Amino acid sequence: MINKSKSPSLGKVAEETAANYLSGQGLVLVDRNFYCRFGEIDLIGLEQKILVFIEVRYRKNEHHLAAIETIDQHKCCKIVTTSEYYLREHKCYRSYQCRYDVIAMTGELNKPIIEWIKNAFQA
Repeated sequence: MINKSKSPSLGKVAEETAANYLSGQGLVLVDRNFYCRFGEIDLIGLEQKILVFIEVRYRKNEHHLAAIETIDQHKCCKIVTTSEYYLREHKCYRSYQCRYDVIAMTGELNKPIIEWIKNAFQA
């Protein structure tokens, strides 16, 4: 069945909310929803001379798992592999330090609780 709703998905709304939050914190977004055969990176930004790869996770509530707990080792590996591909394709960022962050959001999307976890995992 095809979703014929004109409203954006919860994931897209969460990513937009995260992008607005990060911009307000001084991060300069350079890419969104970068996709290749290895996976997808939700947001990519610059914090001074650090290229930040950001995974956005949203949970309306944390009865079963917290947003950050939904990222397993397999997902981390996919993000790292995708980021390596991104760097091969975008040579202008090769000299930058890289960091892997997570934006974990809970609650209602119109006023979520946002946690920015810097250096959430290592390559």
